[in-house]
Amino acid sequence: MSATINMHEAKTTLSRLVELALAGEEVIIARDGRPLVKLVPIHASQEPRRPGRLRGRLRMAPDFDSTPDDLIDAFEGKAE
Repeated sequence: MSATINMHEAKTTLSRLVELALAGEEVIIARDGRPLVKLVPIHASQEPRRPGRLRGRLRMAPDFDSTPDDLIDAFEGKAE
């Protein structure tokens, strides 16, 4: 379900709109009938990020960041 609310009403009913968004309803705030923003919940990740947790599990080719000169020239407009 979707609800489009004008700016004035949104100012006076913000708590209710937040509850609707948290319940999964799409809440769109409009001004002069033109949709401006969508109110959506922020979902916390299930597990906090741990730097380095994939260490030793990924392999990168030694030349993964090498770019041939002709490709660089093409991007810079120097290709013949």
